[in-house]
Amino acid sequence: MAQIFDRSSNALARMSIVLTGLIVIALGVTLDQLQRSPWVTRQGQRADQPVPFSHKHHVQGLGLQCQYCHTTVEKSSYAGIPPTRTCMNCHAQIWTNAQLLEPVRQSWYTGQSIPWIKVHDLPDYVYFSHEIHVNKGIGCETCHGRVDEMPLMYAQNTLQMEWCLGCHRNPAKNLRPTSQIYNMDWQEPAEDHPVWCAAADNKPGVPTAESVSCTTKDPASSPESQAALTSPAIPVPVSMTTGTSTQMTPNQSAATLEAQKFTSQDALGHFLVVHYKIRTPKDLTSCEVCHR
Repeated sequence: MAQIFDRSSNALARMSIVLTGLIVIALGVTLDQLQRSPWVTRQGQRADQPVPFSHKHHVQGLGLQCQYCHTTVEKSSYAGIPPTRTCMNCHAQIWTNAQLLEPVRQSWYTGQSIPWIKVHDLPDYVYFSHEIHVNKGIGCETCHGRVDEMPLMYAQNTLQMEWCLGCHRNPAKNLRPTSQIYNMDWQEPAEDHPVWCAAADNKPGVPTAESVSCTTKDPASSPESQAALTSPAIPVPVSMTTGTSTQMTPNQSAATLEAQKFTSQDALGHFLVVHYKIRTPKDLTSCEVCHR
C-alpha cells in the first residue's frame, strides 16, 4: 500500500502544533493587555459632560473644598454629585448670562437634574465606601489624582481589582494624617521635611484615626505644634491651594503627647496602620467586604 503522507508531514505537524500554541499565547496576552487598556478602563479619558466643569478653576483657582460639593464623602459610601442648588449658590450672582451655564439654569428652572456622566464608575457588584477610606487616612489625591490640576475631570487610575489589591496588600504606602486628606499637595515625609505624630488612647465612640495627631513642625521648638499634638485632636480640612493644615483641640489643658519623628512614608505608614486599626489582608476573609 502506497504511503499517503510524505515524511515531511511529521515536521509540518510539529510546526502546526507550535504555531497553534504561539497563537493561543499571543491571543491571551492581547486580551490581557486589552482589558487593562484605556479602551476598557477609560483611564485618562475625559467624558463629554453637559457642562465642561473645571475642577482646576474651582479648586485651585477659587479654593473650594471637596466637601462643599461632595457633601457625603465622610459619612456615606458615595461622595455624592452636587445638586444644581450647589451650583446656583454662586452662579445666581456671577456668570448669570453665560451660555456655557445654560444647562445649569435650565436644570434650576425645571427641577430636572443635570445628566452628569460618572467618571469613576465601578461595576454594580462592587461595594466601595468613601467613608471608611477617608476616615482611615486615604487622601482624595491617592485615588483621584491631582484633581486641582484637571481642567476637565478624568480617571487617574484604572480602578480595577488588581489596583485596589495593590493598596490593600500594603496600605502603609498610601496612608497619611487625617488632617491632610483633602490636601492635594501632600508630600510624603523625607529627611528635609519630616512629620511628627503622636497617638492617644482610643476612646469609645471616637474614630480610631482621630486618636492620632500630626504636625510638620518640630514640637520641641514650636508651642503651636505642641498644641497640635494635644489629645484628643480633631482634624479639620486643609486648604488645597496652600497645602496648610491645622488641628483643633477641644481640651487644650490635656497633656501633650510624646511625638515620634518620621522621615519616610514607610515608617509613617506602618505607624498609622497600627493606630488607625487598619485590617491586614489576612483579616479580610469575606468576599462581601467588597462584593455585594
